[in-house]
Amino acid sequence: MARVVIVDDDENFSALLSTMVRRAGHDAVAAATIREGMRALEGPCEVVFLDIHLPDGSGLDILQDIRNTPSSPEIIIITGFDDSGAAELALKNGVWDYIKKPSSIKQMQLALLRALQYRREKGYQRVPAALKMDGIIGKSPLVGACLNLVARAAQGEANVLITGETGTGKELFALSIHDNSPRCNKSFVVVDCTSLPENLVESTLFGHKKGSFTGADRARDGLIRQADGGTLFLDEIGELPLSMQKSFLRVLQMRSFRPIGSDTEITSDFRLISATNRNLDKMVEEGQFREDLLFRIRTLQIGLPPLREHPEDIRELLVHYVARLCEQYGVGNKGFSPEFLAALEAHDWPGNVREFISTLERAISEAFYEPTLYPKHLPADIRIKVKRSELDMGAGSELHDEMAESIPALKTYRDEAIAVAEREYLERVIKTSRGRIREICRLSGLSRPRLYALLKKYNLTRQTVLS
Repeated sequence: MARVVIVDDDENFSALLSTMVRRAGHDAVAAATIREGMRALEGPCEVVFLDIHLPDGSGLDILQDIRNTPSSPEIIIITGFDDSGAAELALKNGVWDYIKKPSSIKQMQLALLRALQYRREKGYQRVPAALKMDGIIGKSPLVGACLNLVARAAQGEANVLITGETGTGKELFALSIHDNSPRCNKSFVVVDCTSLPENLVESTLFGHKKGSFTGADRARDGLIRQADGGTLFLDEIGELPLSMQKSFLRVLQMRSFRPIGSDTEITSDFRLISATNRNLDKMVEEGQFREDLLFRIRTLQIGLPPLREHPEDIRELLVHYVARLCEQYGVGNKGFSPEFLAALEAHDWPGNVREFISTLERAISEAFYEPTLYPKHLPADIRIKVKRSELDMGAGSELHDEMAESIPALKTYRDEAIAVAEREYLERVIKTSRGRIREICRLSGLSRPRLYALLKKYNLTRQTVLS
């Protein structure tokens, strides 16, 4: 018998799910809030049915926390809202299924059945090992989803492609895969494809024999040979010359190559991780990148989010890098004002974490012996951009405040909406049945006592409705 936790503040839906779970022969535990749900997950659990919109927060924000519980259960999202972005985030975070309310009992039964079957077949045992992620800062769902993929990639040997804008930390994530893999004690060889001179690409990657070309005054091992037993990281692989892509594809397939000037094939047992900030699919369409090579390097893909999409990590990034940079500069660790943090959170960071670190470095240089960082220590262009945004928003602030005051609590709004729907339904069913009590009960499925209670609640009579 499995233990299933249902985290949903809709009492009727939660009761429906609980009944379904118990009829399937399993134990059901219902919780209406995130706090109650996390408390329920302190015990053993195989599957969690999780709503997104909960009274004390978003279910998406606790996906990583659920993964970190002792049982690390399978997660089935259930929500009444259409949100493709939420679905994408949830699926990237490894949830079992994403089901929109209302859905059939059969669909939810099947999701539960398959999730439990999956856990039985894989003979689930949680490995209590901490992921090494030096330099990777962030606890947001987006970063958590990427770290889940890092953990999965580290367990295997599949080729990995890391995509993302400049400055998102692609090399850090590649190094984390290497450091958590069985190859961690071997070399992590970085090849920056943007800095490879086209006439020396082959020599740099494959190596050469002494005298094989002008200037080859000694034999040299290529970077592929140096990565033997370890990891070869091709940074910005989209810049690899088209003339070299076919040769490199053969190396990937055969794990062997011939240095320039040599008659002998050399083998190299390396694991490939590639990274790019370019759209390789578009490059394939334009004839700038080989499609067969793309298939080879993209067995597993990790898409890193830009910093503007997870600003909730900025505070943690700030604390981490202020401490590191102050130590580097030999000055005491600095505090920061709320306004300083607010300015950082308001900026869109086109250069991502790399720009963020550079900005902090300038701010610390500006403040130096001053103990606290204020907005005045930030570069002028960032201060101007943030202030301009504040002024543009200020014009409508009074209207915003008035609108905010008119928004009721969710429970109040939901109760009012249900009341309107119930009243309209009763009026419709009374008219359809021409006021006959037996027919009203048959059509609505209501018992007579419940029908009379609702008529009294909404001050309705059959005569009033029919007149």
